[in-house]
Amino acid sequence: MSWLRGPRRNELIWAFLFLLPLLWTLGVAFAYAFFRALWWSFCDYDLFASPKFVGLANYAKLFADLHFLKALFHSLSFAVIVTFTQTFLALLLAIALNQKIRGLTFFRAAFYTPSILSSVIVGLIFIWFTYRRGVVNFLLTVARNYYPYFLSFLGLVIVMQSTLVLWGRKRGFPVRAFDPVYLWISLFVGGVGAFFLGHFRLIQPKSMSPVDIIWLETAEKFLGIPRPLWAIMALNIGTTVPTMMLFFLAGLQDVPRELYEVAELDGASWWAKLWYVTIPALRPVMFLVITLGLIGTLQMFDQAAITSGVAPLDSVITLAYYVYWNMFGAGGLPRVGMAAAAAIFLAVLTLVVVLIQRRVGIGEKAW
Repeated sequence: MSWLRGPRRNELIWAFLFLLPLLWTLGVAFAYAFFRALWWSFCDYDLFASPKFVGLANYAKLFADLHFLKALFHSLSFAVIVTFTQTFLALLLAIALNQKIRGLTFFRAAFYTPSILSSVIVGLIFIWFTYRRGVVNFLLTVARNYYPYFLSFLGLVIVMQSTLVLWGRKRGFPVRAFDPVYLWISLFVGGVGAFFLGHFRLIQPKSMSPVDIIWLETAEKFLGIPRPLWAIMALNIGTTVPTMMLFFLAGLQDVPRELYEVAELDGASWWAKLWYVTIPALRPVMFLVITLGLIGTLQMFDQAAITSGVAPLDSVITLAYYVYWNMFGAGGLPRVGMAAAAAIFLAVLTLVVVLIQRRVGIGEKAW
């Protein structure tokens, strides 16, 4: 034990003192809370009477509870759909923002803004937007009534852009399909053309009844998943994609430029460089993004809790919200044993899903 004497011992003492607040937090908020919840999951407990050991009865009741089975299906569906979608969109967004374009700093800041907003505030705004006479249905009504203008604008832009690109290539210029200069000209021509078509009544808006889609106050399903849960998925994707984009953007900065130069010398297309250079180089980052996405989506609580005041419980309940519901929302005395059993099940499920992703997904190749 001679290594504990002198300056080495003083360093260890000071290191322990600096780590003491963190160790205390880990010990009380995590270790103690986990083992206490584990013990309660084997007990019949309501916070008032003494815990009564019941063995695995709470876990058996979970799989006989219809609310739990729906929460399990919702959480797994939510995790798969949201994680895949946000990973795909974050990668595309990172590739777009990794290009050398004007105003790049502004676009990076603008795209990242939704992820730093309070999830509660965003959830409340989302509920307001999705009312039957809210902003979403209003915009859909406008789009349906004025679709002749949109189609005319889009058609004129496509025709003008195609004409300019073919003209440029015929003159020997290395013009891309979405050349920025030509695209601005096409957008201008499309806007002016749609305006004059409407001015001379060659196209007219349609007079249709307002869109009346019920987004949250319904138990209707689409592809077996409640419509309110689809709405929450869209909200979650919009708020998490910017964070995942930052991980991919940081990974793209580390991809050696020489790899792209060699691929270009071999005549590789943009798609070939993306598939054979960019994605393989981003495997470690992709493993991190997918892992964080799975953990976050399986434990999604706040957005389900906020929308549960508007949408039916069976349409938005998730495993994390099921734990809360058993403690505070089921009516009567708190069912601590059921809540603890559901929490332990959620922790084990999250670990198992991440290990499966690590084993059969890209994680094993990445590491």
